[in-house]
Amino acid sequence: MSVVELRPWGSYQVLAEGEGYKVKRVTVHPAHRLSLQYHHRRSEHWVIVSGEAEVTRDAERIRLHPNESVHIPRGSRHRIGNCGTTLLVFIEVQCGDYLEEDDIVRLQDDYHRMK
Repeated sequence: MSVVELRPWGSYQVLAEGEGYKVKRVTVHPAHRLSLQYHHRRSEHWVIVSGEAEVTRDAERIRLHPNESVHIPRGSRHRIGNCGTTLLVFIEVQCGDYLEEDDIVRLQDDYHRMK
C-alpha cells in the first residue's frame, strides 16, 4: 500500500492499481470539499463507506450515505464534499488509459490551487 497523501480537505491513499485502473481510499473533513473538476482520460466511481456526502455531477446535486455510490463519467464536471459532522470516507475507483494527478482540470477550488 502507498503512503497517505495529505490534502487541505483530508487525505487519500492508493490501495491498488494496475493497467487501466486505480483504487483509492479518500477521507474528507467535515465542512470541506474537493475542487470542482473534470478529467480528460478517466472516469470515477465513488462508494461511500462512512459519513454523508454531497456530490455535484454536472448540473445534478446528489446526497449519498454509506453503501451508496455514484458514477462520474469522463469529462463530467464533479466535486464531492462532506456535508455531515463526522469524517467522510469513500472508495474511488478510477478507470481509463491515464490515471495520474495531472489529469485534473480544476474549475473552482476552495484552497486556491488553480493554475
